[in-house]
Amino acid sequence: MKFIGHLDIMRYFQKVMRRADVDIRYSEGFSPHQIMSFAAPLGVGVESLGEYVDIEVHSTDSSCEMVRRIGNAMADGMQVLSYRRLPDTSPSAMSIVAAADYLVRFREGYGPADWGVFADGLGDFLCRNQITILKQTKKGEREIDIRPLIYELRQEMDEQAIFMKIAAGSAANLKPEAVMSAYLESRGENLRTFALKVTRLEVYADLGEGGKHRFVSLESLGEDIE
Repeated sequence: MKFIGHLDIMRYFQKVMRRADVDIRYSEGFSPHQIMSFAAPLGVGVESLGEYVDIEVHSTDSSCEMVRRIGNAMADGMQVLSYRRLPDTSPSAMSIVAAADYLVRFREGYGPADWGVFADGLGDFLCRNQITILKQTKKGEREIDIRPLIYELRQEMDEQAIFMKIAAGSAANLKPEAVMSAYLESRGENLRTFALKVTRLEVYADLGEGGKHRFVSLESLGEDIE
């Protein structure tokens, strides 16, 4: 499932809405389409334990019933986890995404031979005031500092895996591969092609003020429908 592109995922969910008989709103005009948007489109090849999609409906059953109905219309490999009502004043999920959690593992034969040293060095790497990478843009390459975009970076407990909370969304977006590539380069190594297995764990909005972050999951912004 992780190799299905975002546009195909959108078409898939449009069909699911019809099969589940969801009373979804359509846009007006000559080519009406379902009012639906994904919070943070998932890159091809990245697994996920929970993605978010906004829809507008004319009417709805309870959360429990809608999860059942939509779930019955889903194909193997995807599951509806929750269905929640958002306040009418809520901005779209896509506009408020600020961060995401990822779990990163190395494929067999690609990981560091000195895993203990590798994992221990993550703390020192994160303590740097600046972490620069070269980013390819339409105007060529430019150097950017990704340190402000890394909020957490550590070894996952009792696993040969790396947990990271990094910036995501339209305002600032950082890929896990860029973080791992920068860390490996700090060790004098290069990230090999197809070396990583990446799983997105959660997506957050930032409700902090005054330059202080307060990340909350998008799930917590809604409420169950009784």
